Amino acid sequence: QVQLVESGGGLVQAGGSLRLSCAASGRTVGSNAMGWFRQAPGKEREFVAAINWRGTSTAYADSVKGRFTISRDNAKNTVSLQMNSLKPDDTAVYYCAATRMGSNRTMGHEYDYWGQGTQVTVSS
Repeated sequence: QVQLVESGGGLVQAGGSLRLSCAASGRTVGSNAMGWFRQAPGKEREFVAAINWRGTSTAYADSVKGRFTISRDNAKNTVSLQMNSLKPDDTAVYYCAATRMGSNRTMGHEYDYWGQGTQVTVSS
């Protein structure tokens, strides 16, 4: 079993930056692809970014491409999401997720473990 805990959320002005972190415990996730999803009030959960188990392949939603960067440190069992040029539309609860598979996955149902989420609020 894998437990995921997100941190780093908060309130930021439009144009600002935040860095989210996700710490895994229970067992190593070094062989698992990891992802970030988000859910805004009244909206469906949506894919944000994913990274394969080695950290050599990434995928991004079009809405964040060029602004967000996903990375991982398998030695520390962590995955991060650097978010730059934030917009009010980025306001959401951000969730870290892990899949049993090693390659990138962009669909929520392909992920097996989820964190509790961290709130990101971008003011205009």
